[in-house]
Amino acid sequence: MADRRLKIFHTVARLLNFTKAAEELHMTQPAVTFQIRQLEEQFNTRLFDRAHNKVTLTDVGKQVYVYSDRILKLYEDMTRTITDMTGDVSGSVTLGASTTIAEYMLPLLIGEFKAKYPEVMINLRESNSEDIVTMVEKNDIDLGIVEGFVNNKHLLVEQCKMDDLVVIMPNDHVLAGEKELNVVDFIAYPFISREHGSGTQEAITGYVEKHGNGEALNVCFELSSPEAIKGAVEAGMGISIVSRSTIIKELKLGTLTAVELNPSLERPFSFVRQRYKFKSRAADQLLAFSQAFCKED
Repeated sequence: MADRRLKIFHTVARLLNFTKAAEELHMTQPAVTFQIRQLEEQFNTRLFDRAHNKVTLTDVGKQVYVYSDRILKLYEDMTRTITDMTGDVSGSVTLGASTTIAEYMLPLLIGEFKAKYPEVMINLRESNSEDIVTMVEKNDIDLGIVEGFVNNKHLLVEQCKMDDLVVIMPNDHVLAGEKELNVVDFIAYPFISREHGSGTQEAITGYVEKHGNGEALNVCFELSSPEAIKGAVEAGMGISIVSRSTIIKELKLGTLTAVELNPSLERPFSFVRQRYKFKSRAADQLLAFSQAFCKED
């Protein structure tokens, strides 16, 4: 069937990075390098230039990449046709998710999906919402699930569910006794923010611009995950705004305080995908299963 060595080459050529390719392929970097060398020996020429810590394709490598892309796509088309004819649901799906969704929603979703379709391999790519949308647009992943609103006319965007955000703070914070907070109530306090490109941060920024009377948040840190933000808040380094779904454990343990926003702040979790049909029946089933999962949640 499709030559694994060709798939390894295609991944390295697409990413132009041996380390990232090894991570995506779940291989060690030396193993990836060995397979590329074997392919270069087969063609009796170099496929990559490796100079000044930069990887580029040679002229021959560019041609091999074009043909490998066609070959792998034909293989995927063949696999889809056969599985549609036989009714089997197997193969692999590459799913991308923004950080909050990947850490707090997907473990249960994927677990239930695998219980129903054990032959399907799910490759999960986690990043911020902006990066996930870009991956879908480049066709690097089959399906993305992201936070916030997505305005991309080239992609299909479908709402999964609405997510509620709240202000979190240490239990001894001066605002901890409030039942609800307006932006002006906390705008001056040190604020721990998500990184640029995060769907959560985009929602918060738009909310503050709308309700903050022209004032900006007093950002003291930018952190790249909900877990890091919760830890910093618990340590008394500032307050933040996070998805309610990320703090269920902390509220049960009483390690931090959550206060409602007034007006409330909601943003959607959305499916993002290409406009044409999926390459595999497995991807079709994952989307349908995820849609049903969101309705039941």
